[in-house]
Amino acid sequence: MANQKLEQIKTAGFILKPTDPEISTLFERIKSQFEAKGIRVLLAESSAKMIGLEGMAFDKMCEASDFLVSLGGDGTLLSLVRRSYYFKKPVMGINAGNLGFLADITIDDVETFLELLFTGEYRIDDRMMIAGYIQKSSGETKEFFAFNDVVITSPKPSKMVQVNASIDGVRFNSYRGDGLIISTPTGSTAYNLAAGGPVVYPLTKAFIVTPVLAHSLANQRPLVVPADFSIELDAQKYEAIATIDGQEVYEMNEGDVVHIVGAKIGAKLLHRKERNYFSVLREKLHWGDKLW
Repeated sequence: MANQKLEQIKTAGFILKPTDPEISTLFERIKSQFEAKGIRVLLAESSAKMIGLEGMAFDKMCEASDFLVSLGGDGTLLSLVRRSYYFKKPVMGINAGNLGFLADITIDDVETFLELLFTGEYRIDDRMMIAGYIQKSSGETKEFFAFNDVVITSPKPSKMVQVNASIDGVRFNSYRGDGLIISTPTGSTAYNLAAGGPVVYPLTKAFIVTPVLAHSLANQRPLVVPADFSIELDAQKYEAIATIDGQEVYEMNEGDVVHIVGAKIGAKLLHRKERNYFSVLREKLHWGDKLW
């Protein structure tokens, strides 16, 4: 996917960090930079309404755009990637947030990056996505996609859950504790990392299965599973919720099953050609600060 290029660079569809009307000044500045390069800028209706402008329906914006842009933090980019998944448009993340693992183009880098787009000095990374559905005991099915992770926890703080996990239909473990994380490699630096899971190179195709504060005498360890396996999860005896990328929440009752597979097509992220993931880790996580 690194050799793939945009078919054309004429129209960009934007979403903005929600609940932040003050981002309007920044958006106008970046919009001017795009238009100076001859790129038409479209703005999603919800973002436009927040800053008092006219916008267009999200789906129509995605259809009309050559690529999409999130202006905000990693959460804004997560939402855009998930919501636009069916349109298969590359996504550029401009970091107006804090950490910036995913939205890695800084405000000051925008003009330079636009020049690199026209000279082909960029890359499109293919990131694994989770495709899943919740099979309710009633027979109802709820489909979802996840870019970072699927997390099973209790809806009540400090309450335990028991999550039974199967791989390709074969039961392999029961996790009793605060919850269970099924992460993509991209999501390995999110909740998975905070829960003691491994950092996995983002272009790897694998699931990371990480228990959250396991209540067990057995030493429950994170598990890395190839992406061509399927994973099934159910929460036995306890109330539970399934949270998608920290943004979508589904109630789970006993008898409900979460089915997870690797999506056939990954998400496409626009990056600087020279972006080095290990340098990003060192910068964001302050690895080796006293030695470099």
